[in-house]
Amino acid sequence: MPENPQSKFSRRERQIMDIVYRLGHATANEVIAGLTGEPHSSTVRTQLRVLEEKGHLRHEEQGMLYVYYPVAPRRTVRQSALRHMMETFFEGSAEKMMATLLGGGTKISEDELERLSRTHR
Repeated sequence: MPENPQSKFSRRERQIMDIVYRLGHATANEVIAGLTGEPHSSTVRTQLRVLEEKGHLRHEEQGMLYVYYPVAPRRTVRQSALRHMMETFFEGSAEKMMATLLGGGTKISEDELERLSRTHR
């Protein structure tokens, strides 16, 4: 899998991956149903194949259907994407990234701050 997988995705590929992660696994028709606009079936099937060739998805045949599964757990991809964002936009500083998140008008409750604190001890 690419080191920074999110940076390798087109907008539509990210949408497809979001659907597959949300559902846990998906057929092409389930992906099509979850996409916005009017995606063409052949285009989506091609994008699924490309994502498989890139190593992000794998498929299993179930009868006449291909069922697609993510290769890496969502947590792994999330961490890689966050690390890439931190390096790209915040000079590799978790402190700068958190300051931006917290300074952007986002309200964090005392309970949330306590959970965050416990998570990284």
